[in-house]
Amino acid sequence: MKTLIIRLVVISLILISMIGFAIWRAGKTVAPQEKLVGFQDWDTPFFLSESIKPDRRFHILSAWQAYQIPQITEMDFPMGTENGGFTYNAQAFWEINQKRGGYHLGDDFNGIGGMDTDLGDPVYASGDGLVLYQGEPSEGWGNIIILAHRLADGKIVQTMYSHLDQIKTTPNALVARGEIIGTVGNAHGNYPAHLHLEARLSDGVSIGRGYALNALHFINPTSLIHSLHEEDHRLRPSVLRLLQQQSRKNWTTLEIQNAEKLYGLHDEINEKR
Repeated sequence: MKTLIIRLVVISLILISMIGFAIWRAGKTVAPQEKLVGFQDWDTPFFLSESIKPDRRFHILSAWQAYQIPQITEMDFPMGTENGGFTYNAQAFWEINQKRGGYHLGDDFNGIGGMDTDLGDPVYASGDGLVLYQGEPSEGWGNIIILAHRLADGKIVQTMYSHLDQIKTTPNALVARGEIIGTVGNAHGNYPAHLHLEARLSDGVSIGRGYALNALHFINPTSLIHSLHEEDHRLRPSVLRLLQQQSRKNWTTLEIQNAEKLYGLHDEINEKR
């Protein structure tokens, strides 16, 4: 009996030693270096840059940012006229693209001349929004801007404006519907000039790959705009835009929440004109 106990103790010590050695070796293993990814490599795991700063393409909104997102009741098209005139949709949302290996996650808006005739044309904010991201995540995407908007039911919807030639806004800025936020580009000549517009229901920032097999949180941008678009001849400017015109003050979301009062202000301004 005593011999059996001794054997069990020895075996246990050997097993503990082997497990400890395996754990020690694992701690010494050097992780493979992740390569910087382009927009096609959307599923590469999250990583930290050499500066140990989180990649803003995988950014979760802070409580303050979420609070700042303005509510929208109207939207317009980001190119051409408020009603989308002088543009056409070259590749609609959820069209299959065999070359890219998936369905299109946005709408590709072009000037009616096609090719690079719309290069440098203005790109407008489709609705009052908060700038969550602006920059160039990869040459394939070119310059992009992501705006966050709050719907009437409280949900957060984002619009992403891609392949821009120039960016004319700054991070965390409040931009008004109809405000010029950039210009149409071609992503360093990778494509004929156009605006790739995406819309997604999300409270976190991600760039994505432009094509996928599942829609997930992506929604049809044109359908979203149509659902909040007023096609009348008044073409009222954004309430936020009116306030910005009256003062250089940076208005906060709290100050523009009372829509009825602000539209009353709009009518008063028109009467004075």
